[in-house]
This record gives sequence, C-alpha cells and structure tokens, in this order.
Amino acid sequence: MLNRPLSRRLAAASILTLSLGAVALAQEIKPLAPSAAPAVGAINSGDTAWMLGCTGLVLLMTPGLACFYGGLVRRKNVLGTMMQSMAAMALLSVMWVAIGYALSFGKDCHGLVGGLEALFLRGVGGTPHPLYASTTPQLAFMAYQGMFAVITPALIGGAVAERMKFSAYFWFIALWSLLVYYPLVHWVWADGGWLAKMGLLDFAGGMVVHVSCGVAALVACLVMGRRRDFPREQIIPHNLPLVLIGGGLLWFGWFGFNAGSAYKADGIAASALVATNTSAAMGALVWMIHDWFRFGKPTALGMVSGAVAGLGSITPASGFVTPVSALLIGGVASLACATFVNWRTRRGIDDSLDTFGVHGVGGTIGSLLAGVLAVRSINPAGRGLIDGNPHQLWVQSIGVATTFVYVGILTFVILKVMQGFGSLRLKSEEEAIGMDQTEHGEEGYSF
Repeated sequence: MLNRPLSRRLAAASILTLSLGAVALAQEIKPLAPSAAPAVGAINSGDTAWMLGCTGLVLLMTPGLACFYGGLVRRKNVLGTMMQSMAAMALLSVMWVAIGYALSFGKDCHGLVGGLEALFLRGVGGTPHPLYASTTPQLAFMAYQGMFAVITPALIGGAVAERMKFSAYFWFIALWSLLVYYPLVHWVWADGGWLAKMGLLDFAGGMVVHVSCGVAALVACLVMGRRRDFPREQIIPHNLPLVLIGGGLLWFGWFGFNAGSAYKADGIAASALVATNTSAAMGALVWMIHDWFRFGKPTALGMVSGAVAGLGSITPASGFVTPVSALLIGGVASLACATFVNWRTRRGIDDSLDTFGVHGVGGTIGSLLAGVLAVRSINPAGRGLIDGNPHQLWVQSIGVATTFVYVGILTFVILKVMQGFGSLRLKSEEEAIGMDQTEHGEEGYSF
C-alpha cells in the first residue's frame, strides 16, 4: 500500500487539478480570432487537405481499436477479436457508400432519416456541400463521416468479445448500422434532423458514437449472457503492450476525430485538438491514481483506460469548451468510469472489455457537461449553463435519454430477431478452444 504522506500528496494533487475546472467558470476567456471565411461554394485547399488528413487519422483508429481489444482478450481469441474490427472496416465502408451516406445526410424526411437520392453516392462529387462542409469537396465530407460509421459499430464488439460468432457479429453490425446508426446521425447532425433543430450540442459524436455504442454494448452483453469462465475464473489481458499500442493509436487518431469535426482548419479545430489532448491526459492521470490508491501500484491498464475515458467524454464538448473545462470533463468522467467498471465487475455483468463502462458512461457525462460548460468565446454555436443558457442542459438531457431509449430498444429487437434464426454465440466447447481456431482456422501466435 502507499505510505500516508505520498497518499496525501497524490490526493491533494488530484483534488487541486480537478478544482481548476471550477476556477475556469469564473474566468473570462478571450474569443478566438475568427478565420477568414471563403465564399460558399469555393473550395479551400487548406481546409480540404486538413479534412483528408483527418479522414486518415479516424481510419487509423479502427486498426488501433483492433490492437486495443486484441490485447485485452485471452491469447486464444486475439486474432478473432482483431478480425472483427478489420472486417468492420470492409463491410461498413461498402455500406456507407451504398446507402449509409444517403440515409444519414440525404434530403431530410420529417426530421427522421435522409432520402435515397444519394444512393451509391449519386450526385456526390467534388463540389462543396453548403450545409455541412462549404469549403471542401462533398466527397471529402462523405469519406470523413464514413470513418465514424466504421468505428462506432466496431466498438460494440468489445462487450461480446470471446463469445459471439463471427457470422452473428457480421450481420449484427450491418443491421445495427442500417436501423440505428444512420437514423441517429441524421437526427443529430443532418440539416432538418429533429435533435439538430432543437439545438443539441454534439461536436464530434458523444451521443452519435459513444453513448450509442455503449448502450448497444450493454444490451448485447446482457442478451448474450456471460462467458463460460466468467466470473468463476479471473480473465486477464494476454498482451498489455499491444493494448498500450492500440491506446496510443486511438489517442493519436482522436485528433482527427474531434478537431476534424470543425470541417475547417481554423481556430475551432485548434481549440478542439487542445481540449482533446487535455481531457485524455487528465483521464489517464485520474484512473492511474485511482488504481494507485486501490491496488497500491499504478497500472498500465488503468492509465490507458483513463485516457480512452477522457477521449470519449470530451468528444461531444471538444469544440465548445475551454482547455480548463476539458480538464474537468476528463477527470470527472475517468473517475466515474473507473467506479462503474468496479461496480459492474462486482455485479457479475460481463461487458467483456467495458465498452459501456468507458464509452457509454464517459459519453453520457461529456454530453451533459457540454450543456453546462459550452461558451460562445470558443464557438459561437455553443452556449451552455455557465454562459447564461440553462436550457441547453435540458436539450442535452433529451438527447441522451432519446439515444438510450432508441438504441436500447432497437439493439434488443435486432438481437432477438437474429436469435430466432440461429445462435449468436459459440458453443461451450468452442469457447474453450477459442475463436481463432473455431471461427477462422488460424492462430494468432504460432510457437
């Protein structure tokens, strides 16, 4: 255990850093200098280069997720787990081009879903889309949003790791994208979406990505049931260096995830990037210190888990809050996520890789705090409670509640219908052998 003087110093440091968030509420933040605004319809080469680079960064996050999840499972399941993320890149990229972009950002139909005019990207070319990204080609905007459509369903795989059949996973992410993700994108981000018209703040996907995948993950792990060895045996990550590599790639790619959501290389993008790194760093420190107190030693798993919690929680608020507010969001979310993960373990809930515990809880906290900490000095489009708009917190609460209900019900229905056509999970003896051999006829490691 830690000696008392060191424990007190660590506790004091943690409390002092978190308290900076309260100080920030009383500070007057200087507005960011507005960037030069090109005429609508004019391609800006700097903005285009920025968006193409951010698209690559967000794409990199899915292989990063494969490494992160692959290291967290047992050795016999590493290849099968990584295969899920890589297969999602292939399947969901094709679906996005074929129908996903049209349903998400097509011509609005009663605020609920996009029309089918843009099926197979018909009419989507090198000219700007004035409603979404007015200084870059619409193809660049489409490709960038497609990377979000890939990683969101892939995240759900962490909740059912080591026990879901590959065929079931393949069909599940396809149906979930079609029935859940694409409509939700339209509600929150598309012109005419009913939540967008309410003034919901979700800069880069707090509700669209993190709350949605977290809720779906919780429903999926409850519907499928526990792994055969859980909680009877201690199930630990087989390769923590691989987890750290994956976590590092996620952190790196998250700059494109959040800062790219400004759709321009401007001051808001810079602010979002700083907020992203600040929240991730604070999240990593808080979870590491939490484990230091709990286990007497700082753990690598705790540190990287805290970083992901900080990244997920800042996502909805990244383009609206100050750096000091980002410290507060990352610290609060990391501590809340760590507390929930400990609780669900004691309760015997087998969310294998804590998708809900990190993304669901973190995304919910960040989405609500966006309604408190958003300030017009950072982004004229966002004004929260501390900037004189208490109504924004109510709007954020409606968005979170709607996401929980819609995603939870639809995910449950999809899984139950699939169960009617066949088993979702491996047989007990197949679980014992491992996914690598039973599902793919290969091995992650050959000695």
